[in-house]
Amino acid sequence: MKKYLIFIFCFVLLYIVFQILSGWLLTALYTPDISSISNIASQEVVSGQASIISFFATLLVATLAYFLSQKIFTTSKK
Repeated sequence: MKKYLIFIFCFVLLYIVFQILSGWLLTALYTPDISSISNIASQEVVSGQASIISFFATLLVATLAYFLSQKIFTTSKK
């Protein structure tokens, strides 16, 4: 049970860090569409689409959390 709790803690921590860093990067690299400025009367909100990349990113974070939790668990036994 201890291994599972360490894994969940590491996974949640890495996932939150990943979300914050990716949000920061996307915000920093955002360039507004200049052509939409002339059409100010339109109040349309466009949201992003889900992609397979987020799935693989989540798998990567889970894998990192697993190996990190294994390292923490094995070093605590010494």
